[in-house]
Amino acid sequence: MSLFDDLPPPAATNAPLPPLAERLRPRTLAEFLGQDAVAEGRSLRQAIESGRAGSLLLWGPPGVGKTTLALLIARHANLHFQPFSAVLAGVAQVREAVAAAQAQRQRDGRGTLLFVDEIHRFNKAQQDAFLPHVEKGEVVLVGATTENPSFAVNAALLSRCRVVALQPLPPAAIARLVRAALADRERGLGPRELAIEDAAVERLVALAGGDARRALGCIEACAATCIDRDTITVAMVVEAFQHRALRHDKAGDQHYDLLSALHKSLRNSDVQAAVYWLVRGLEAGVDPVHAARRLVAMAAEDIGLADPMALQVAVAAQHAAQFLGLPEARLPLAEAAIYLAAAPKSNGVLRAVTAAAAAVHDGPQHPVPLHLRNAVTALAHELGHGGGYVHAHDTAAGVARMPCLPPELQGLPFFVPGDRGFERKVAERMAENDRLRAGDG
Repeated sequence: MSLFDDLPPPAATNAPLPPLAERLRPRTLAEFLGQDAVAEGRSLRQAIESGRAGSLLLWGPPGVGKTTLALLIARHANLHFQPFSAVLAGVAQVREAVAAAQAQRQRDGRGTLLFVDEIHRFNKAQQDAFLPHVEKGEVVLVGATTENPSFAVNAALLSRCRVVALQPLPPAAIARLVRAALADRERGLGPRELAIEDAAVERLVALAGGDARRALGCIEACAATCIDRDTITVAMVVEAFQHRALRHDKAGDQHYDLLSALHKSLRNSDVQAAVYWLVRGLEAGVDPVHAARRLVAMAAEDIGLADPMALQVAVAAQHAAQFLGLPEARLPLAEAAIYLAAAPKSNGVLRAVTAAAAAVHDGPQHPVPLHLRNAVTALAHELGHGGGYVHAHDTAAGVARMPCLPPELQGLPFFVPGDRGFERKVAERMAENDRLRAGDG
């Protein structure tokens, strides 16, 4: 049985050839390169080869082999392959697909693998429509998604499917694929006897970003501009990739991964990495205001009082980004990123807020000391509100000898200044103020 038994034949013998990526789609697991999850000896590989892979969710970026792996699973399990698009279908189409699978089984005794592309686009009700049919074994469900299944697929369906994470293909696999495409005389470009510069392969691998479909599309585009026995150059590769789309999903993992990489590079004081992740995100479509918000949050969370100017710089960059828009907004954002990355770091303010919140939520709700309460009515005055309060400006040092915490919380160190940047000066001021409040001088 051929891998493509369930695919319709070409309409005519002189029909145009399918795209190169389609012609070179792996026909066996041995040809399926670059994925450790299905490497020789792995449990999933053995399950596929024995025809018992079951229902799966294939999670990974475009061009890493999700559809191909589903086809191979169907082949090894002797199942009909029925593609199904979550973009175009709804619950009614799910029922129709299941009915077609049942009819197919009655005709030839073979089951059906229902391949649902972009399954994350289904809502909860649509995803739930698969459950009874998967549980009864009426179909084997293989879903493909570029989104994290933990968030994009509901728990009931997730519990019935094994999640397989597919990674961008490593450079060696992309390079091997490119050279194979040029050499293959049956399905590839071999009859044209094209060559490719080593430097062009390296550039293509870098630009493809682990996407096999993109790499083969580039080779096909280059070949279209060549004569037989020509050599593909770096310039040709760059020209073919000049309009490539950078990988980014505005509401998914890749969006938050880019912002996370930016924040963590800033926190680790890596100026070069901070500039790279900022620009990469902006070029890929990250909203500059979202990037600016991350800068503001980082300035408060990871710099704090080690450099009080950091928050002002970040907020100024946010305002500038909103005022300017792209592409001009890149400059104030990059300026702020460089400043924040180079600034001394402290999470003392974050730790102080966390500790205070824990005391508020985990401990008793201590009453406000009487001397700190307002005596706005005669009754409040009679009850002692405001009694013993000393106005700080009425003292010589500007600090009254008066505690401001409930007695049970006296001495708890919510904010502990560090020794980096301006916090050294804050620590000195705090020590002096504590001394004055205690009346030790």
